[in-house]
Amino acid sequence: MRERRSLRRVAVASVALLALTVAHAQTLQRGIYASVLTKDGTPVLDLTAADFVVREDNLAREVLRVEPARATMQIALLVDNSAASGRNIRDIRDAATEFIKGVTGNGMENEVALITVGERPTILVDYTTDQAKLLKGAAIFSQPNSGAYMLDGIFETARALKKREARRPVIIGIATNGPEYSNRYRDQVIGAVTDAGASLHIVMVGPPPTDVTSNEGRERALVFSEGTDTTGGRYDNVLAASAMGMRLKQVADELTHQYLVTYARPQSLIPPEHIKITSKRPDVTVRGTPVKVSK
Repeated sequence: MRERRSLRRVAVASVALLALTVAHAQTLQRGIYASVLTKDGTPVLDLTAADFVVREDNLAREVLRVEPARATMQIALLVDNSAASGRNIRDIRDAATEFIKGVTGNGMENEVALITVGERPTILVDYTTDQAKLLKGAAIFSQPNSGAYMLDGIFETARALKKREARRPVIIGIATNGPEYSNRYRDQVIGAVTDAGASLHIVMVGPPPTDVTSNEGRERALVFSEGTDTTGGRYDNVLAASAMGMRLKQVADELTHQYLVTYARPQSLIPPEHIKITSKRPDVTVRGTPVKVSK
C-alpha cells in the first residue's frame, strides 16, 4: 500500500515537472530598451525588475531581469540645414556638437552618422566612432533657397539601418519650423522606423509645426508626434534656440543611461500589436523601444 502511494506521488511530481518544462519551453524571452526619467529629465539608475510593468496588447508579462543597456548604438543624427535654419544655424551646430560629445568618446563605441536634410538628404559623415571626424562634420551651414526633406531623411535612414541589420538603431532629428517638401505619408515613415527597430527622437527649434494645412506639413506634424511616441522616442520643442545644446545633451544622457528589460512572452503565431512598458513608481517617465528580433 505504501509502495503504491509512493509511486503515485512520484507520478504526480513527474507530471508537474513535465508541465513546468513544457511551459518553460513554450516561453520566449524578449527585450525592451527603456529610458526612465525624473520630472526634470534626469535618468533614474536604481530600478530593478520589480519596478517595471510590461504589457503586450494589454496583457501583463513577467519581467525576468533588468540591466544597463550596453549594446552599441547606431545613431543617425539628421540636421535641418534648409533656408529656415539660417538664423539659428549656429545654435543648431552647437546642439549637434553637444550631442556628438555625449554619445561618443570616453570609451563608448557608439556609431554615429551625420546627415543633413536641406534640399535633399545628404550624408556628411557615415557611421563612425571617430569623435573628431564627427565634430569636424558638425560645422554645418544653412542652404539658401532650400526646403527641408526631413521625412525623406527619416524614411531613407530607417531603411538603411534595417539593411545594415543595426542592433540598436536610433534616429535623432534636429528640425526647424520651416516648410517641409517630402512627399511621404506618416504610415510610410513610421512603418519604416518601426520595421528597422529604431527609436525616433525629434528636437525642434521653435513652437510645434504651424504648417498643418499643406499635406507635407500635416504629415510631418503627425510623424513628429505619433512617430516618436510609437517608437519609444521623445519629441521636444525648444522655443529659445540658445537652449538647443542643453536639450540635445539631455537626449544624449538619456540614451546612454537606458535599461535593457527582459521579459517572458508565451509562444504565439501572431505577434503582439502593442507593447507598453511602465513603472510602478509614479514619479518617473518611462519610454521603451522593443529590441528587434533577428529572423
